[in-house]
Amino acid sequence: MYSAVHSGALQGVCAYMVSVEVDIARGLPAFLMVGSLSTEVRESRERVTVALKNVGLNLPPCRITVNLSPADRRKEGTAFDLPIAVGMLEAMELVPAGAAEGLLFLGELGLNGELKKARGVLPIVRAAAAEGIRECIVPGANAREGGVIPGIRVRGAENILEIMHFLMARGEERDRVLPRTFVDTESLFAEMERDGGGLQGRPDFAEVTGQETARRAAEIAAAGFHNLLMVGPPGAGKSMIARRIPGILPPLTLEESLEVTSVVSVAGLLEEGEALVTGRPFRSPHHTISQAALIGGSTAPKPGMISLAHRGVLFLDELPEFQRASLDALRQPLEERRVTISRVSGNVTYPSDFMLVCAMNPCPCGYYPDRARCSCTRPQVHRYMGKVSGPILDRIDLCVELAAVDYDSLKSRAKAESSAEIRVRVERARRIQEERFRGTSTRFNGDIEVSAMERYCGLGEEQQRCMERLYGSLQLSARAYHRILRVARTIADLEGAEEIGTAHLMEASYYRPSMEYWGN
Repeated sequence: MYSAVHSGALQGVCAYMVSVEVDIARGLPAFLMVGSLSTEVRESRERVTVALKNVGLNLPPCRITVNLSPADRRKEGTAFDLPIAVGMLEAMELVPAGAAEGLLFLGELGLNGELKKARGVLPIVRAAAAEGIRECIVPGANAREGGVIPGIRVRGAENILEIMHFLMARGEERDRVLPRTFVDTESLFAEMERDGGGLQGRPDFAEVTGQETARRAAEIAAAGFHNLLMVGPPGAGKSMIARRIPGILPPLTLEESLEVTSVVSVAGLLEEGEALVTGRPFRSPHHTISQAALIGGSTAPKPGMISLAHRGVLFLDELPEFQRASLDALRQPLEERRVTISRVSGNVTYPSDFMLVCAMNPCPCGYYPDRARCSCTRPQVHRYMGKVSGPILDRIDLCVELAAVDYDSLKSRAKAESSAEIRVRVERARRIQEERFRGTSTRFNGDIEVSAMERYCGLGEEQQRCMERLYGSLQLSARAYHRILRVARTIADLEGAEEIGTAHLMEASYYRPSMEYWGN
């Protein structure tokens, strides 16, 4: 007997439909699997055979052939266990013929027949809905994840016997066997807004003592989606400020939330029973991280930290301690907002539209230029700072130096501005940019191309004279000049000003990388 069952496979964070064809015929007992399969997919035959045996369904001595079509695309993962098992049940006539028609199956089988959590369910269910498939059967742990997609019924099952009973049922009886899982995304986001727009439980800027310049730089970076570098001694508050930046970014939209959740799902990091990631991601890898873990890759490519930080913040603490090759590999993702990984089996593309926030000490001991505590020589300082390559520094719009917090600021009872108050200004500036760049590929001031500078960052006569003086006195390069214009445009947006003013240019020039360290 022959049967065909729908399933899906991943390619990056996208998915495509797979037809699982099963043929059971007389002949010498064998279990053959074809279709460009990875090792874990080939191991499905052992998992499926033992799982069916342990629920009381012994396979007859026969020749079983399984084909995963299209056969020219590489199949990875363990989620084909369930569709293979369902195809075998239908081919053995243990469920009615055509019972699985129009359904998509996805999930890993345990040896006792239970369904285990699978990765990549959300993008596969999304692709199935686009293909017109009306229902999906997934592991119970993934049911809410798939239930956020409109236009398709998603049902969660705990074991293969439940699915057998479902396939043998008809009409409304099916809903009693496996109820539909539906997630009301509007209510989910409304609840998030009632909880403070995703701020509840996040670190708050009200807890940051002093460091007004760094707080201001963080606000500008969040408003214009600029990359930020903080330089200062240990304990100055660099990490503290970085961890609070996601709280001043605007809340995720539904489409952004689906993008972020898809990446987390493909990486297999979505919490059991979680429907959507509703908070801005914040990823802070250790400086010993490998290039493959940071960018993505390995033999079977998976999203790296830069993709897990999509639509959020990637924080690199102790920046000079990262491998030089890993930092240089960030250059293309920072420009293109995506990363393409090439392997023999094909190319995969992951999104990586993140805000880069970095922190570093000014010297190996961390206390330069305080000569009372720092014993580093000037060559040591320059060698240490030189670990941050020019191309990476070129992609950082704001650089701010932090000093150690003084005693008076530490003991001050004055209440600092909260993240909620800062976010109001950031969201207002973002709305201005949304209107400004409507109909173009540019989304934020930090993305403005050099060719569009005159259009979006035009200067009046007085401002041109100001920039001319700054260009000469600060010995600016062309890239530093354009950096200042982008940042000044964001500062003007935060103040609601239509034109860039002289004060905006002067403030923006303050956030350039120090000439003492980098000569720029």
